[in-house]
Amino acid sequence: MNIVIIDYGAGNIKSVKNAVEKILEEKNLPNSSVIISSKKSDIENSTHLILPGVGAFGDCVQGLEKNELISEIKKQALTNKKPFLGVCVGMQVMADFGYEDGKYEGLGLISGEVKKIDSQNNLLKIPHMGWNNIEILQNNHKILQNISSDEHFYFANSYHFIAKNKDELVAEVFYGQKITAIIAKENILGIQFHPEKSGEVGLEILKNFITNY
Repeated sequence: MNIVIIDYGAGNIKSVKNAVEKILEEKNLPNSSVIISSKKSDIENSTHLILPGVGAFGDCVQGLEKNELISEIKKQALTNKKPFLGVCVGMQVMADFGYEDGKYEGLGLISGEVKKIDSQNNLLKIPHMGWNNIEILQNNHKILQNISSDEHFYFANSYHFIAKNKDELVAEVFYGQKITAIIAKENILGIQFHPEKSGEVGLEILKNFITNY
């Protein structure tokens, strides 16, 4: 198993690596490794891909473009069907388009758009930040093994993924409106919350991605 965390210049990426290393050590998976990389050759040789994200949609896309990674990500996720996990903004850029500080084309891995959360006439604080429980829509989904709707995860987002195909929604969170928390299509998954900041239940999500895909 060769897990690659895609580096496009954003911060907070090492905490994801530390979480994955903890899981690999706990599961005692032989010949397994996790690296942070912006090299196309590493992405090509991976078994699992994780795209974490902080900051703006456009910055993430431009960072991937700068390193000429977009076509390689699409090849590995869409053609070669490698397990792919987008986290926070890394999930949002999986969409077709994002509208943060302008309109940007995303990776098009799962159909949808990313728009700003409605503040309900300033009744809600934006960004949505803190711990929330999720509403599970697909109880038997393998990313949710050993996870229940009572579990709380850590969110930090001003924008949300509006899925074109509702059957690809796995879980939602309510923040003045229903917001996509987990989305999935075959080998491609996206989670809006930060698993590396969500304690043991967050590690369980990462563990499910690593061991069930």
